[in-house]
Amino acid sequence: MRQAEIYYNNILAGILTETEEGDYTFLYDSNYVKEHPDDFITFSMPVSPRPYREKRLFPFFEGLIPEGWLLDIASKSWKINRNDRMGLLLACCANCVGAVSVKPIAENNDV
Repeated sequence: MRQAEIYYNNILAGILTETEEGDYTFLYDSNYVKEHPDDFITFSMPVSPRPYREKRLFPFFEGLIPEGWLLDIASKSWKINRNDRMGLLLACCANCVGAVSVKPIAENNDV
């Protein structure tokens, strides 16, 4: 399972999760829901206390991933398969153009 903190204008907006099965969930942070109910990250995902679920990476997050020659450079530099959309999002989208940024959450390997 891979996860990322999603920030909107440098405020933690929520957590994006890729499950072991390859499904995706986005859940707005409870403080964000209370304090910023009108500051959604995208029109298709209004602020809500309920999780959003998809079988594929949400189109909004897909749109943050570089394309074309920049995707080629990112894929080769970080040795990430072009089809590993969550991997590319985690590697490339910490400093996106615009209000949204993505910060990877380290996997907990403690047993």
